[in-house]
Amino acid sequence: MGPARPTLGRRVIVTGLAGSGKSTFALALAARTGLPVVHLDLHFWKPGWVAPSEAEWRDTQRGVLAGDAWIADGNYRETLDLRLARADTVVLLDLPWWRCSARALRRGFRMPDELPPGCEYTPWLRLRDEWRLALRVARENRSEPDREREIIAQHGSHVVLHELGSARAVRELLDGLDGEPSR
Repeated sequence: MGPARPTLGRRVIVTGLAGSGKSTFALALAARTGLPVVHLDLHFWKPGWVAPSEAEWRDTQRGVLAGDAWIADGNYRETLDLRLARADTVVLLDLPWWRCSARALRRGFRMPDELPPGCEYTPWLRLRDEWRLALRVARENRSEPDREREIIAQHGSHVVLHELGSARAVRELLDGLDGEPSR
């Protein structure tokens, strides 16, 4: 008998530190399952890089996550409880903070494929923002996965949690899927 197939539902949250590979993982998961990806960053910003109020952000998420099947990638801890109410699976990418910080630094040299509507972004601004993010991960966000675990314990007792702490664990989960969500 081979290894057990990972349990994966139809409403999947992918979360973790900035630079942990959430979007890359979400796209790979979508390729294997056919589930649509919701990149929360693309829905967060209002035109001109204006952040919404928490009430606006919650309303936006209710709308984009109203469907029966999705993979939502993003690390908006303040609204994780909202996503947990609809989710059946959480993938927590808990890679070492130094790896996440280094990825954010490297990411600064690439422009995103897609930007939120109405947002202008120059390569210089991208580099500046990603470098600031890398420094913030290094200084402040080392305990972020623990905070997310606390929120999941409080609001997500019904979800299947996959904690992935290495690139190998990520590969193993993806390789264990057979192309269909299990629920």
